[in-house]
This record gives sequence, structure tokens and C-alpha cells, in this order.
Amino acid sequence: MNLHLTGHHLEITPAIRAYVVSKLERINRHFDHVIDVSVVLSVVTVRLKKKANVHLRGKDLRAESVDEDMYAAIDALADKLDRQVVKHKELLKDHRTDNGAIERAAVGPPAEGGR
Repeated sequence: MNLHLTGHHLEITPAIRAYVVSKLERINRHFDHVIDVSVVLSVVTVRLKKKANVHLRGKDLRAESVDEDMYAAIDALADKLDRQVVKHKELLKDHRTDNGAIERAAVGPPAEGGR
């Protein structure tokens, strides 16, 4: 997973970088095919705004969080991204199984004669 962390009107300290990395590791635990994560930390007046783009194979996920506390905003952003990644993974798993074939096999073959 490639992580691009940028700050807009905010300096990215090693402590902030380590905190963001530790929170985004949860996404990698749930789904291995994360290609790229781009996080923008910005200050808008008193509120801190966090945006993230997660690039997966065939899908881009986006999340945004605004809070007065930087660490609370990062936590909320990580939670939103984690829910989206888990939902994407479940959708991929659902498309791979053919539930209709299972139901047709349970019913059995069609009756001879058909009338």
C-alpha cells in the first residue's frame, strides 16, 4: 500500500504521520488489494478537515471528516474508510457466488412431460 500524506496549511509531523499510518493499517488488514491511499490534512478556520482517497483495483473510495480535534477527525476518517472497504469486499464476495444455481440445485431437475 502506497501512502501519500499531505498537509494544506498544516505541517505533517512524524507523530501525525505515525498516527495516520497506524489507523490506516486496519484497512490493509481487512482487504489486501489496496493499491494507493492519498490523505490530505487541511485547516479551515478552527476546524480540521481530512480527506482520503483509496485506490483499489477497479474502484476508488473517498471519505471526508471534519472536526476540531485532529486525532478525532483522523479516527472518524479511518472508520469511514474501513466501513467502505469492508462493504466493497463483501460485494466482491457476493458477486463470485451464484446463489441462483444453489437454489436451482435444491429444487431438482424439471419434471418430464411438463404438463
